[in-house]
Amino acid sequence: MVNLVAAQRPLLHGLMKMAGVRPYSVEIEPGTVMNFWVPKETIEKPKKGEKVTALGRPSKPVVVLVHGFAGEGIVTWQFQVGALTKKYSVYIPDLLFFGGSITDSADRTPSFQAECLVKGLEKLGVEKCTVVGFSYGGIVAFKMAEMYPNLLEAMVVSGSILNMTDSIRGEALNRLGFSSSSELLLPTSVKGLKALLSVAAYKKLWFPDRLHKDFLEVMFTNRKERAELLEALVLNKDEAGNRDSSIPCFPQRIHLLWGENDEVFRQELAHNMNEQLGENTTFQGIKKAGHLVHLERPCVYNRCLKQFLASLHADKKKK
Repeated sequence: MVNLVAAQRPLLHGLMKMAGVRPYSVEIEPGTVMNFWVPKETIEKPKKGEKVTALGRPSKPVVVLVHGFAGEGIVTWQFQVGALTKKYSVYIPDLLFFGGSITDSADRTPSFQAECLVKGLEKLGVEKCTVVGFSYGGIVAFKMAEMYPNLLEAMVVSGSILNMTDSIRGEALNRLGFSSSSELLLPTSVKGLKALLSVAAYKKLWFPDRLHKDFLEVMFTNRKERAELLEALVLNKDEAGNRDSSIPCFPQRIHLLWGENDEVFRQELAHNMNEQLGENTTFQGIKKAGHLVHLERPCVYNRCLKQFLASLHADKKKK
């Protein structure tokens, strides 16, 4: 029987190409390959029968969209790409163990994801960028900003946190009624997927069970490795203590763009981060939206995102 989610992929790929991005794989190091969707103008047309090997540098300000844990890049950001490509060079990576990106390294930390993503961007000719990170992608984005401050000019973070601690994870799981991060984020049944969607979305989403089954089959691959990613996400007690006492001083502007009804990472966490991160950080809430704010209210989200991006470039002109 045809998998309905898999059958829709060519349509989504076609829409992405119409929006001006193309798929491209980058070997980060031997054994590690990361897949990207990159601006079509950076790809030089290959001769007939040859593969694409040369890429030009981006011609517009660069925006990198980093996905969360339940979907690969273009699935997560399908409503944002077309809204941005006119004014920005948009890059959409698939993090390791998502969307065909793989590694033979045993490192599962967000820092390793950040390191590989930055190496990939550098190989694609990106010298400066603004990163938009959702959920797990937000944690990776914070790592990128901390480790590579000269690359990242600014960040937009939605439904995420600086670091995952046992206390934050425990509070969220107890409140939501799950026994582990894997039970929440790596569902194995239609019931489990429905439970994940019910806590992630503000409005109840109805899909036929057949579609849930197909989504599970297509989107939740590499389960062993993804479970390891979840475990590596949580700081141990010593790391958590050090992090609590020394919040990184980010030189970049940071915009926290949140669904006001986010039940995974509630607004209180965002407000606390806003205070901790200092004067370069701003907060903006979107009403009637949950954790999946960019999918639930894409028009409002895109408007807020574009306003922030425009303000960055207005500031540059003033300087």
